[in-house]
Amino acid sequence: MDKKKNIENSVNELPKNVEVIGVRFKDAGKIYYFSPENLKISSGDRVIVETARGLEYGFVADGNHTTSSENIVPPLRKVVRIAGEDDKEQYERNKELEKRAMSVCREKISEHGLGMKLIDAEYTFDNSKLMFYFTAESRVDFRELVKDLASIFKTRIELRQIGIRDEAKMLGGLGICGRPFCCSSFLSDFAQVSIKMAKEQNLSLNSVKISGACGRLMCCLRYEHETYERERKLTPKIDSKVKTKDGIGVVTDANILTGLVKVKFYEDKGEVVRVYDRGDVKTIKAREDENKTQEK
Repeated sequence: MDKKKNIENSVNELPKNVEVIGVRFKDAGKIYYFSPENLKISSGDRVIVETARGLEYGFVADGNHTTSSENIVPPLRKVVRIAGEDDKEQYERNKELEKRAMSVCREKISEHGLGMKLIDAEYTFDNSKLMFYFTAESRVDFRELVKDLASIFKTRIELRQIGIRDEAKMLGGLGICGRPFCCSSFLSDFAQVSIKMAKEQNLSLNSVKISGACGRLMCCLRYEHETYERERKLTPKIDSKVKTKDGIGVVTDANILTGLVKVKFYEDKGEVVRVYDRGDVKTIKAREDENKTQEK
């Protein structure tokens, strides 16, 4: 409760509109807000920022701009400085150290016989912490592994288990469309995707065809979801009765995107199907249909 109150107080202490910059720490990573501290910072700049993990080297996605305090997740941390050449060199050195850390950690995982797959290693900018990301099918007791790694690297070690979608985002690759994974190229967050979205888009429900390399439903199913939802509301449902210029018929088929509907009529010469634009037909509601039956 005290933590919740402190967060609420932090939000209340901020002015209604706050000057911030948006910073990413990885390609297609989530954007975090920081206070520029009277610095003029542009998109594309590199900055050293203060985070909960320590000092970090970040990439500016959005330069100085104003946003509502409601969009801020407190506390709003500061930009320490605009990164210089020395900082860039330190960042590059850390990347080389991370490669060695990956190799050593894999060897130690094998020595301890642990059922885990190492995905990535990451140093904080000031080398105060070394984090390893891994996947595993079940809980892993890695306490002895942490002790070994701490004795080798002489810094604080953190092992973090991630999900299969996070693994795909970190490793990258090509989707069935032939393009780089959306998650690793531009999606900063994973949006919720459901099988209902595939149904509404009349896609095959074959799991192989609608699943990504991670084995989960493809993120791109969500891209057109809102459009389909909006267009579906404007389109008569299958088997609904509609009024047309040629009389009353029953909808047998509808194309959500083109807006064309097929209507079946019962005439003296038998069943006849005609195609209309959905704007030219009107759905007959149950009560209205009942009144017409009584009139007959």
